[in-house]
Order: sequence, then C-alpha cells, then structure tokens
Amino acid sequence: MSTILDQILADTRALVAERRAVTPAAALTKRPAFHAPTLSLARALRRPDGPAYVAECKRASPSEGVIRPEYDPAATARAYKQAAAAAISVLTEPTHFQGSLEHLAAVRHAVDLPVLRKDFVVDDYQLVEARAYGADAVLLIAAALDRALLHDLLDAARDLGLGVLVEVHDERELDAIDLDRVDVLGANSRDLKTFRVDLDRAGRVFAHLPARIVRVAESGIRTAEDAARLRASGADAFLVGTHLMRSADPGRALAALRRETAVALASGTGYAVRGTVPAP
Repeated sequence: MSTILDQILADTRALVAERRAVTPAAALTKRPAFHAPTLSLARALRRPDGPAYVAECKRASPSEGVIRPEYDPAATARAYKQAAAAAISVLTEPTHFQGSLEHLAAVRHAVDLPVLRKDFVVDDYQLVEARAYGADAVLLIAAALDRALLHDLLDAARDLGLGVLVEVHDERELDAIDLDRVDVLGANSRDLKTFRVDLDRAGRVFAHLPARIVRVAESGIRTAEDAARLRASGADAFLVGTHLMRSADPGRALAALRRETAVALASGTGYAVRGTVPAP
C-alpha cells in the first residue's frame, strides 16, 4: 500500500525529469547565485548561548492544507531575521506544499542568513537547482533514499559547496547512514508515512549521535514546553514551520517562542525527560 511519502517521491521524480528537459544543469550553472559563496548551516546552528532556530517559510502541507493563504516568503524571512532566527528553511516542493524555487530565490535576496532548500531531493540535478537559486544547504531525507544514493548526494552537495541537513524519523534509519559524513542531523517528530507526531522520536535518535554532529529537532514544536522538552533530549536547534506560519505575525511568533523557551529552560521546565539536562 502506497503512502503519502511514496506519492510525493513519485511526483518529485516526474517533476525533476520535466525540469531537466526544460533547463539542463549546464544552464543552471550560469545563474549568478550558483557561483556565490555559501554560508555554513552547521556553524549557524552551533550556538554557545542556547538553542538556535531554523524558521520555515511555507504556504501549505499535506497534513495541514493551506497554512498561509497570503504568502510572502521574502517578507516572512526578513521578519524571522529580525526575530533572531539562525537560518531560514524554504519549502520548494510545488505539488503538495505549494512551494517553488522562486520562493527560494526571493528569500536568498531578502536575508543574509543560511538558507535551506527543503524539498524531497532524489537526484543530483536538484542540488544544482538549489545552488543556482541561492540555497546554502539542502535537506536529504534518509527514508526517501537508499544508502548508496544518500552518500552520493552527500558527496555531490559537498562538491557544490552546499551544507546538508540529513533527516531521519527513527533511530533505526541511522544504520543506513555513514555518520562520519554528516555535520547536521535532524530528527523529524512527524512520521512521513502517517504524518503523526511523536516528540519522543528526537531523544531516541539523538542518543545515538556523536557530540560533533549538530542535532536539529523538527516538526510538532508549538509551545515553549515542547522546545524545552526537546532541548532536554539533546537538541541544539529547532526547525519550526507550521506554528509560525499560522500566526498573524510569524516574526513576532518566533520572538515569543524564543523568549518563552528561554524562560522555560531557565526554570527547568521540560528537563525531566529521561533524566537528562540540556546539551551545552
């Protein structure tokens, strides 16, 4: 029985074939952004003064439908920067998330923070696209790739100067990853097959990671208590999307989440998760 993820991946492969036919990779390399220096996502997320925030720009999702009818990714990114986001994630998948590469380019022009292309990358052509439209990093989803392809894409991204956020949904997926190649790893609390959220997933994943890898908690973060709980499980950073994009003012919502999380961490809220304390 096919899942939502299976359908998204099938749609993505078809779209990549269409885009490659229209715009070969060689043409993409002529875009000015392809030759611009990139910013380090890993460095931006490794903060000594507390958890970092990757704030997301997206219009819709399969689980939530249309999240923000009036969607201006550039204005949203500027608001996020003002609210001290460490990096910006931009959904570019068009069919299920109503994203586009033009949204990525708009955000790149709007802010000087690391920009993550969030999509279902299954082909190295998409890495060239990401570079050409201004991304500093890309998302690679372990569940969408076999071991060989994941490692080939990691190497190809590095050759292009792109950072990579490798995403897993279960600690068992780590068996298919050479962690020596990974600088930033995200634990997605949302199961991409059922779209159910389980915040305990992150702690189970992070427990298996070496200290040098930056740990990002993804999905389902709606409150300061959620963030504090994930910080107690070892998260260095949080990727937050729907909660912010549903707010009347996403930048103000990010500032409030950061402030309230700091209060929760200072008071010890969420620390009693598996007897752990926040990562330094």
